[in-house]
Amino acid sequence: MPEIPKEQWAQVIEKTGGPVDYKKIPVQQPGPDEVLVNIKYSGVCHTDLHAVNGDWPLPTKLPLVGGHEGAGVVVAKGDLVTDIEIGDHAGVKWINGTCLACDFCQQSDEPLCSKALLSGYTVDGTFQQYCIAKAAHVARIPKECALDAIAPVLCAGITVYKGLKESGVKPGQWVAIVGAGGGLGSLACQYAKAMGCRVIGIDTGDEKKKMVTELGGETFIDFATSKNLVADVQKATPDGLGPHAVILVAVNEKPFQQAAEYVRSRGTVICIGLPAGAYLKAPVFESVIKMIRIQGKSIGVFPFWYSLTKNCRLLCRQPQGQRGGDRVLRSWSYQSTFQGCWSFGTSNGLRQDACRCNCRTIRS
Repeated sequence: MPEIPKEQWAQVIEKTGGPVDYKKIPVQQPGPDEVLVNIKYSGVCHTDLHAVNGDWPLPTKLPLVGGHEGAGVVVAKGDLVTDIEIGDHAGVKWINGTCLACDFCQQSDEPLCSKALLSGYTVDGTFQQYCIAKAAHVARIPKECALDAIAPVLCAGITVYKGLKESGVKPGQWVAIVGAGGGLGSLACQYAKAMGCRVIGIDTGDEKKKMVTELGGETFIDFATSKNLVADVQKATPDGLGPHAVILVAVNEKPFQQAAEYVRSRGTVICIGLPAGAYLKAPVFESVIKMIRIQGKSIGVFPFWYSLTKNCRLLCRQPQGQRGGDRVLRSWSYQSTFQGCWSFGTSNGLRQDACRCNCRTIRS
């Protein structure tokens, strides 16, 4: 195992709304119940932009190293850590640590723990070469999994997978994915298809339409050109009653209201996207008469991670460098502070992939 340096490169937020500085910072040593992970790849989430802008009603640590989709190798561990070894592959997720003792933790609802530590938000995250995390909360990554493919799954993938599973949608049923051409949405399309669902993708633009179709979407509805989105979504299903479930990963408010109007009776609306300052507005009459369910879903926890890594064929389980002709799809947001999938290495520091691929690099 290479020697751990005393300093490392990192992307640091010094003040809310300010620039993100690329600078050297000290490498921290893990505590008794922690591990130190040499981050090889880190995804970039829209949450990272919220952390920079400070537009969520939750204060961030400052200065802050962002990021919460880090895949890498364990290079050091505390004395109390017995179930992780040096050299193991591990992932640093949004939930960096919790109390493990409250009612929520005992029920596998760790994101609701009042003492939860949030990577890249309340504690330093994965936009650095070496990242600290509580051993109880790092994701165990099989060594046959490519780390670059796993990184975005640590947040985007596991979150939409949890949403799909808890929506109750069954094989053969229809699911509408709002924001289907984005990071979470593109993964949701693939997972829904793998689960046997029929996918309606909602987004805008020819490029996203092409991608959603390639990922298994049977219908694409462009919200920017649709004259009646509610009617168009319902007409996309053969019986005209609308989808059985809606997965909302959009970052603006209007789609959250529309979903309650076009989901079929006894359908489920899963809210995952977090538009800043938005309110959930659903028509009360339709919601009651149709007996629909509207439910918020936060980051997936360990039971969903284990299920995803075990059952989902969309995880790339081939060794690195031997992926053959598999197809890599890329997209990015020009408005994002963090553009690209950041690659870390002790020799060349922090760099951006030459192809400028987004953190949501996905493999089919």
